[in-house]
Amino acid sequence: MAKVKSTFYCQNCGSQYAKWQGKCSSCGEWNTIAEEIVEKPDAKDWKSPSEREAKRTAKPLKIAEIENSPQNRWKTGNNELDRVLGGGLVPGSLTLLGGEPGIGKSTLLLQISLQLNYKVLYVSGEESQQQIKMRAERINPVAANCYILTETKTQNIFRQIEAIEPEVIIIDSIQTLHSDYIESAPGSISQIRECTAELIKFAKETNTPVILIGHITKEGSIAGPKVLEHMVDTVLQFEGDRNHVYRILRAHKNRFGSTHELGIYEMQGSGLREVSNPSEILISKNDEDLSGTAISATLEGMRPLMIEIQALVSTAVYGTPQRSATGYNVKRLNMLLAVLEKRAGFRLGAKDVFLNITGGITVDDPAIDLAVIAAILSSNEDISIPKDICFAAEVGLAGEIRPVTRVEQRIIEAEKLGFASILVSKQSKIPKSNFSITIIKVAKIEDVVSHLFG
Repeated sequence: MAKVKSTFYCQNCGSQYAKWQGKCSSCGEWNTIAEEIVEKPDAKDWKSPSEREAKRTAKPLKIAEIENSPQNRWKTGNNELDRVLGGGLVPGSLTLLGGEPGIGKSTLLLQISLQLNYKVLYVSGEESQQQIKMRAERINPVAANCYILTETKTQNIFRQIEAIEPEVIIIDSIQTLHSDYIESAPGSISQIRECTAELIKFAKETNTPVILIGHITKEGSIAGPKVLEHMVDTVLQFEGDRNHVYRILRAHKNRFGSTHELGIYEMQGSGLREVSNPSEILISKNDEDLSGTAISATLEGMRPLMIEIQALVSTAVYGTPQRSATGYNVKRLNMLLAVLEKRAGFRLGAKDVFLNITGGITVDDPAIDLAVIAAILSSNEDISIPKDICFAAEVGLAGEIRPVTRVEQRIIEAEKLGFASILVSKQSKIPKSNFSITIIKVAKIEDVVSHLFG
């Protein structure tokens, strides 16, 4: 007879308590502790370890005695996902993908499972096999290696895994799974933790990559205990607005690569299209000369991007001037406005300033400081900046133009997109190359003003 045990978990952070209490002492939230019934098998229910498991018992080794075993990554056929993962799927890894409802998580992973040259098992606890087939025929009608299973019980899933022996497993979603070892409902703290632990054990023992889809809360964080993100190897976030066609894939955690890479997709009727040149979608195609816009060269991971910055400066209607920024840090905007006021003599203290980075992305690269200042001055003076000029420099508190990292890569991207000149810091060390683009070096804000506005 199994022992039935009742425990209390915080639904926000996953902390465990012996009895109920109003406030979680770990995260400080109120009324988030709920009772869950946990059923654990008796000792007689556990089988003795097999000889194979006994041989795999871990033993301590000196670091010099550990053999190097390079991991060969598996290409998914999706260049954007491979870039964010660090080169492809690592055998035995566990990847968690989160995002807003309807953003395209299931579409992305179904599209990948239909393209992979490996045997894939796509497990869905949210849709029927007929629904998945309708979507699969719209994305890629020809797929010989993809198996679809609609199941939520982990024990049944592992039986099917033993039968077909897939090379890649996709779970949609982890919140719908439940295990016989836990009595609580699917989606609860204990169920998510137990099901994830079973999948991790399977992935590490069989060297099979597993990809999980996770729901998110209204605050934007992945639903379930925070320990879920610590258990997996990679945490991916699928971002974007359902009212727009572009989606952004970021890595919040990656044990096998960088967390600074970025993948961009375009939602179409036939699935998600990879955007290989995101600079084209981030820069407007308006032929008219408009004031208040400037182009900056920024970096997302190893990828250079050209982004358009829009500014609007107008006389304050109310007593207190407004400062608003979309996709940019408001505190840094206030700092740059103070530099313009103190060092360059522009009176912006009584004017409203609105800043927007087009394309719906958020940028925290200091290299766009000079473009932000150029856009603000352009709107304030109502003089347009030539479309063939871009910027790549940081602005200091003394009004000096500071150099930025990997400036050569930014110059190459600007040259590739047909820009005639780029403004950089005078201190930037640029190797001598045959650039067709004109490199203009400036030392302070006054140099920028004189060059742009005479």
